[in-house]
Amino acid sequence: MSRWAAGGLAGHLAHAAADPPLVLALSSAAIKPADKLRPHPVSARLPVPAHIERPPYVDAGKDADTYSDSEQSHDAAGVAAMRAAGALAARVLDAAGAMVAPGVTTDEIDRFVHEMVVGAGAYPSPLTYGGFPKSVCTSVNECICHGIPDARRLKDGDIVNIDVTVFLGGHHGDTSRTFTVGPSAPVEAKRLIAVTERALAAAIAICGPGVRYSAIGDAIQTIADAERLGVVREFVGHGVGRVFHSNPVILHHRNREPGTMSEGTTFTIEPMLTLGSAKPLMWGDDWTCVTADGSYAAQAEHTLLVTKGGVEILTKSGV
Repeated sequence: MSRWAAGGLAGHLAHAAADPPLVLALSSAAIKPADKLRPHPVSARLPVPAHIERPPYVDAGKDADTYSDSEQSHDAAGVAAMRAAGALAARVLDAAGAMVAPGVTTDEIDRFVHEMVVGAGAYPSPLTYGGFPKSVCTSVNECICHGIPDARRLKDGDIVNIDVTVFLGGHHGDTSRTFTVGPSAPVEAKRLIAVTERALAAAIAICGPGVRYSAIGDAIQTIADAERLGVVREFVGHGVGRVFHSNPVILHHRNREPGTMSEGTTFTIEPMLTLGSAKPLMWGDDWTCVTADGSYAAQAEHTLLVTKGGVEILTKSGV
């Protein structure tokens, strides 16, 4: 689950203006879904059994400060807990992705995720985080991120990102992937998903002790520019572990931010790429963000552990 860039949207844009100018990398013909995404009814929040450990923000209220300025580094026990949380998040995402089909509602996906997470003795991290009403984020078509599961039925030709985070053993594991719905997704939408996955893989490949965090944005921007895709700047990867969101802030575009990776640290990389405008527009629910021009968006995310020899993907599919 991504986070607004530090300082909020306005603060981030003002800061970014001091960076080297970006190459505007928009496709020559931004493809949009046939039907504009609209809000649908949202069902009631699902209960979590009392015996399941909850992250501190559950009881702190919607406006509680949930961000940590410290990076999260782990001893052997912490690494084991992060591996367990990451592995569960990956299994849940795989199972939720298998549900994706025409006629299925994102609310049904949310219920499935909720029951699988709770059944494993974990807490679904998005639930009540900053007031988020559901246990998973489901972002359809032009939705960049933080889509709230609702009664809308997926249609043949849609794409949908499913963003799963679990809190297990006092640690969060966070991952997402974008899926096609049925056989009719446009070729350009499929390309967008494939390039987003490739950009994530390229960014992961450069990680290791002593590597600049800004190299992540370089790797992603290089691929996006070559493919003439937009890179969303307003949402970022983040430190993750005992706290859901913390430093480091992981920018997915080219930047000169300071900071280097160190062994034992965990964080997410979660690029969001678009076929057209990379500018986000937020709905009145204060969560759902869609592309300004209604064109498709895709996201891919992993939780990573910096190791002595490089990096370990903690949310690898199929593990």
